[in-house]
Amino acid sequence: MSEVKLSAETRTEFGKGAARRIRRADKVPGVLYGHGSEPVHLTFPGHDLLLALRTPNVLISLDIDGKTNELAIPKSVQRDPIKGFLEHVDLLLVKRGEKVTVEVPVHTEGDLAPGGNLLEHVLDGLPVEAEATHIPEHVTVSIEGLDAGASVLAKDIPLPQGVSLAIEEDAVVLQVLQAEAAPAEGEGEAEATEA
Repeated sequence: MSEVKLSAETRTEFGKGAARRIRRADKVPGVLYGHGSEPVHLTFPGHDLLLALRTPNVLISLDIDGKTNELAIPKSVQRDPIKGFLEHVDLLLVKRGEKVTVEVPVHTEGDLAPGGNLLEHVLDGLPVEAEATHIPEHVTVSIEGLDAGASVLAKDIPLPQGVSLAIEEDAVVLQVLQAEAAPAEGEGEAEATEA
């Protein structure tokens, strides 16, 4: 798991106007909360935060106003729906050794059985519980030779040591669907002439 260092500044201005001014300065407004403490409103450097958030569940070492160092993980990221720039980020305060529940991406390896089958990701991510400083970037499962109707359950996905499922073991994570066959050439034309 990668740890990224970021500087942040506390902010005292709130509301839409303040958020727009922050974004115009190529910064991102955000909130740090957790452990029963009062939420801390922060401003992050836009480009550095964008790079850090490319890694799912990245561990962020925050240097707040050059005085305080805190560890956090992203909890909620809001992006502009059209342009994709960061609008706001919520970070969850964590401590080394603490267990947290997060969703990790599921990567697949291998090929499905021949026959035009389609792989559907029923879950976008696999909910797991892991130590905050040892969250896996992803989990990998083999789909080699799976045919239509087959599914991969949460319990079928190998997890790294110290990581446990935070979901029912029988939850479907991936399933293989039969692709619909395209009509044979001329078949559709014959139906049209009969009508």
